[in-house]
Amino acid sequence: MPDSHLMHRRLVILGSTGSIGTQTLEAVAHLNALAERGQSRQRFEVVGLLARSNGGMLADQAARFGVPVLALGDEDGTIQTRARVLRGAGAAEELVRATRPDLVVTAMVGAAGIPATLAAAEMGIDIALANKEALVAAGQLVVPAARRSGARLLPVDSEHSGLWQCLQGLCPRGELLVPPTPAPAVVRRAIITASGGPFRTTPVERMRAATVEEALAHPTWSMGPKNTIDSATMVNKGLELIEARWLFDLSADRLGVLIHPQSIVHAIAELADGSSIAQLSAPDMRCPIQLALTWPMRAEGCARAIDWRALASLEFAEPDPARFPAIGLAFEAIRRGGGAGAVFNAANEVAVGAFLGRCIPFGRIVEIVGEACATVACARAGTLTEIMAIDGAAREFAAGRVGG
Repeated sequence: MPDSHLMHRRLVILGSTGSIGTQTLEAVAHLNALAERGQSRQRFEVVGLLARSNGGMLADQAARFGVPVLALGDEDGTIQTRARVLRGAGAAEELVRATRPDLVVTAMVGAAGIPATLAAAEMGIDIALANKEALVAAGQLVVPAARRSGARLLPVDSEHSGLWQCLQGLCPRGELLVPPTPAPAVVRRAIITASGGPFRTTPVERMRAATVEEALAHPTWSMGPKNTIDSATMVNKGLELIEARWLFDLSADRLGVLIHPQSIVHAIAELADGSSIAQLSAPDMRCPIQLALTWPMRAEGCARAIDWRALASLEFAEPDPARFPAIGLAFEAIRRGGGAGAVFNAANEVAVGAFLGRCIPFGRIVEIVGEACATVACARAGTLTEIMAIDGAAREFAAGRVGG
């Protein structure tokens, strides 16, 4: 007989065939196995999955987890499954509305995840947030919607998960700090770390001429191509700064970045009294994914633990603005507000696509982002229509720079 004391949670994963999506399903299988053995009080039912185009893998996932509704972004993509299949550009939002889950994992890449994330926030559905672009481009819509409905934005990125855990440690006993929420006033600066990517010590001119293969050779993390290139340019850290601004209501002068090649310390909260709180874990995304799924409880982990005996050193350094100008562009976007984040993100998506297509050199990626940020009008960003118009204008501008 089923255990009546189990907490059942209905789950949708947007981007289930990507790196975060597949690791989320690993975590779900692990947690459900714990529940079957009586070692966890939570069990997850996967009620919906979305992929952009990998219909074969999506069908396999659906068969393994008994998923009744699928979504395929590619209208012409092939898929053989008994499940109901939604298709097209609006399939992600349609999937959320059709299934009305308890929790949505937003693991789609880029601005394509904005409508579904906003819909979940408006419906009061908890969001395990891995699609940082949704807050970067539309935080001014998603965060107020979540506050009105009571939806919780549970960070999946290791840096934001780490920062969330640091800030939770400042709450009085029994209180739960749930994003979106202001960081406690005692936090002088919230620092997120960066591995430095494959070009941390490469001469800048050599870095600017890097090949696609060199840029995809990340020394620490295994990610999809777009996120790996963002790590190499440090645009990902810029996106994460803007995301942290929205999750924890932090101004630019209360945010910081440190290069930390070991990827063990993910976030640091510097406090007013001079002390600091840091969150440490092995560079394994299943750790923050599982926390977002099980919060406010913790279960036996499926991620590897830190081997303290093998940990020889922890290094930290300020990022070089000449090597990684994207960080400065992100701080400026935070200060400008409006649709500046949408411009930053959209121009980068176009530039990264052009680099992966071998149309521009590596060094042009952030140059194009900077040119778009300095040129594209972005003051009117109070509705989704206005934000998507800014997104479109930035993409058009960046595409022109790619061809120019």
